[in-house]
Amino acid sequence: MQDLQQTLLQFLDLVKGVWVKKRYVIIASWLICPLGFLLVASLPDQYTSKAQVYVDTRSVLQPLLKGLAIQTDPDSEVRMMAKTLLSRSNVEIIARESDLDITTNSAAEFEDLVTQLAFQIQLRSAGRDNIYNISYEHPNAVTAQRVVQETLDLFVEGSLGNNRRDTDTAGRFLEEQIAEYESRLSESEQRLANFKRQYNNILPLSGTYYSRLQTLNSELEVTKLSIRQTIEQVDSLSSQIKDQVSTSNLGVTNQEDSVLKTRYDDRIKNLEEELDRLRLRFTDKHPDVIETKQLLESLEASRKKEVEAFLAAAEGDIQGPMNELTQEIRLEMSRLQSEIASLKVKESDLKTKIAELESKVDLIPQIEAESSALNRDYDILKKKYEELLGRREAADLSRRAEVSSEELQFRIIEPPLVASKPSGPHRIILYTAVLFVGFGTGIGLAFLISQLNPVLIRPKQLLRLSDYPIWGTVSHLELERISKKNNRKLLVFLVSSGAIVMIYGVLVAADVMNINIAERFF
Repeated sequence: MQDLQQTLLQFLDLVKGVWVKKRYVIIASWLICPLGFLLVASLPDQYTSKAQVYVDTRSVLQPLLKGLAIQTDPDSEVRMMAKTLLSRSNVEIIARESDLDITTNSAAEFEDLVTQLAFQIQLRSAGRDNIYNISYEHPNAVTAQRVVQETLDLFVEGSLGNNRRDTDTAGRFLEEQIAEYESRLSESEQRLANFKRQYNNILPLSGTYYSRLQTLNSELEVTKLSIRQTIEQVDSLSSQIKDQVSTSNLGVTNQEDSVLKTRYDDRIKNLEEELDRLRLRFTDKHPDVIETKQLLESLEASRKKEVEAFLAAAEGDIQGPMNELTQEIRLEMSRLQSEIASLKVKESDLKTKIAELESKVDLIPQIEAESSALNRDYDILKKKYEELLGRREAADLSRRAEVSSEELQFRIIEPPLVASKPSGPHRIILYTAVLFVGFGTGIGLAFLISQLNPVLIRPKQLLRLSDYPIWGTVSHLELERISKKNNRKLLVFLVSSGAIVMIYGVLVAADVMNINIAERFF
């Protein structure tokens, strides 16, 4: 409790010390406040124009065109446009369109104007709903409204224009790339065709050189195996004929009893039956009967020749009577021998092809490698070309979708209006700040001087400052004159402070009634 009392006493001593030096408060307040009031009053009025716009990025076509057309994120486009709206080039456009450039007389002044304008135009997002606020403050209300209007127009037209320009730029780029790839694809096709034409007799129709060589070797092995198998079959059939002849010689005495079956027997039998039917209907002089007889005679002669030729061929090989089984075996042997001859021809042809391939063992792989490189380049170019064609179709579909329905819809919530009342400067706040600064500076100055040159208010202050004991206090002899003098100082202080406060009140009242003191009196 005693510490609190001591603190309060010390505080009161400081206040009394400042009060004793109150003339410095008067001096500082009269030096600062009138000049500050005059400066604030001379500030020109500022008019603020505001606009609020909502950007609707929802489109009915977006879900319908998903996967069919090239789509961008409209929200990110709007955010990017908002960030780049106040770029130097755009601010120059705003300055020229709002006629602010006519207030400058040189390029340097115009550059300064553009720099200031970029900081003065305010573009803020109101939240996550794509609502943007645009505001600008200027001494001329019409100019402020014009700047905001031009900024709003540039924001709207710039967003839509950027979409169209991006689409057109992408379209031109795709057309250029398609033309380039089409030219390269044609050149690749021509190179590939010339290469195939040049090495048409060397390149295999399918597969690689080694796979074709392996296939031919495998086929040659199969052919050799087939020849050996067929020869074995012929030898086996020859053995059967010998066994059959030996058996037939034991039970047959007349070779003429055996009957040889040929390929003409069935046809001769059919013609004989046909001739019998024709004779039942016609005479022997009928053309059909005559033609059938001639054909029958021709077949019998052919059969006879075949039998004679077969018998003549068999006389030097196997002697003995031939029954029907022996004839069939001999016919099968004849067929197999023909097959052996055919397989040997095939074997010779395969050996020739293999030898030809082996002679080109150093040339064909190199040609095949070059052919693979040409085909690979052609396939890559063709794939890229087809992808570009697909992208172009998607871009055309996107462009048509943009024409039919804009992706971004701008709705002006609050259009920019010409302000009827100034929005600044906030003179009441500034007057109050000047008042506090003036008196605060005076109080601070008085406090500083009171600490540098202290005045003792109470006896105990002397005891605290020195070690001398205080035995008593003596009153001043001219106490009444001192009291009058202090009253005069108090009156001067009150009048001075009241005058400053009254000036402050008049200025505040004028600002409340929207009266510009500077325009009225200066």
